[in-house]
Amino acid sequence: MSLLLEGGHLDLVVQAAAERGEWFCAEGAVHVLCQVGEFGRALEVMEPFAATGWRTALWAKADILLRAGRTEEALDLVRPDEAGLASKAECRDFVEVLVRAGHVDEAIDLLVPHIDGWWILSVLVEITEGQDRDERVLELIAPHADSARQARDEERWNHPFWNAQELQAQVLERAGRADDAIRILGQDMAERRFLTQNTVTAYAELLARHGRLDPLRRLAGGQDAHTVLGSYADALRDHGRAEEAEAVMRDAIAADDWVGYRAWLSSALLADGRLDDAIAVAEPGFGWSDCSNLLLPLVNALLDRPEELLRLVEHPSVVPHHGHEEFQHWWRAWALAGLGHVDQAITVARADPRPWTDPRIAKAELLCRGGRLDAAAAELRSLGTVRAREELCEVLIRQGKAAEAIAVHPTVAEQRAAEPKPEPVPLDENGYSLEPPF
Repeated sequence: MSLLLEGGHLDLVVQAAAERGEWFCAEGAVHVLCQVGEFGRALEVMEPFAATGWRTALWAKADILLRAGRTEEALDLVRPDEAGLASKAECRDFVEVLVRAGHVDEAIDLLVPHIDGWWILSVLVEITEGQDRDERVLELIAPHADSARQARDEERWNHPFWNAQELQAQVLERAGRADDAIRILGQDMAERRFLTQNTVTAYAELLARHGRLDPLRRLAGGQDAHTVLGSYADALRDHGRAEEAEAVMRDAIAADDWVGYRAWLSSALLADGRLDDAIAVAEPGFGWSDCSNLLLPLVNALLDRPEELLRLVEHPSVVPHHGHEEFQHWWRAWALAGLGHVDQAITVARADPRPWTDPRIAKAELLCRGGRLDAAAAELRSLGTVRAREELCEVLIRQGKAAEAIAVHPTVAEQRAAEPKPEPVPLDENGYSLEPPF
């Protein structure tokens, strides 16, 4: 769908939604139509799905009505009944529509009875941003923030409003009271009156946003260093002090060789174009069972830079090991194909002792990567499976054959039929499996 829309094939996407019942095509087409103000046509696309009563489609239709300025129709379409008003999920969705329709106070009133924990409190903060209701929201948050502080004093770690303090600071900041937010959270940090490390992170990011580097440096040098040193280093870089940020992190690694410090520094070095230095920092972790903490961020950043990717994956420390064998083969094959060495890439992929996908589909992907679209299409046509037809659709779009691509793509029914059906397993009296995985 995305490729078709990028290629300007809106009419084909609309047709696929209507004739094939393709939900994602309907969703994508509606998005484009609303962007250009064709709300009537967007409603025509969505109506067959909404007519089924499917909740997701009804909310999508309400969104179109709101965009078209038909707010009362949108509200009437999704207004919860008595049972719905008792549902947190339904009220959460409806209050968003109310706010977009300009009924902010009604939305708050509807939400307040459901505030019994962190989730709905977060929703309250989210929906009222920019709505000139910050003082009322602060009044609602305050008792829960105080309760969280008290819970920490009493070592009650499962408090339902564990995020209330950071939400309080967030609303103070957006209300133009950043100094109050920093003062209150800073006192919480000093007295260790908070429940999760998320609150420490929120305080560090608050300091960074307002250029308070000295208190941020002191925070990063204390017992929460693992949580906030990266925020301090990011703030230094944002202020044009990249060399100082690097020195701070290298000193931290020398004193405490924690994987998080290496991950931050290797990614920062790569962002500065220093691949060899990034590899040198991350290399000690390449052979660990959780190597993805250090290796994967570098790989992801280099997927479109095949020459550098090949240098990385051919590093002597990057070896197949438990849990990551297939990736080591696939990354190298992807890099080779990107350099035009498609046949060699296919040979590397075939050597994978545990291929993660059908080898012929992997071959077709590498042919595409190397620009050999005709050969990739031929391979996928000959395979003919549902998965192969999904991949073939993308190849045909890239070849400019959009109508043929839609015809080839498997229907929703075919996709569902191809999904593996789990074998029934014996259950104990409590409903748990008697066979692994339990």
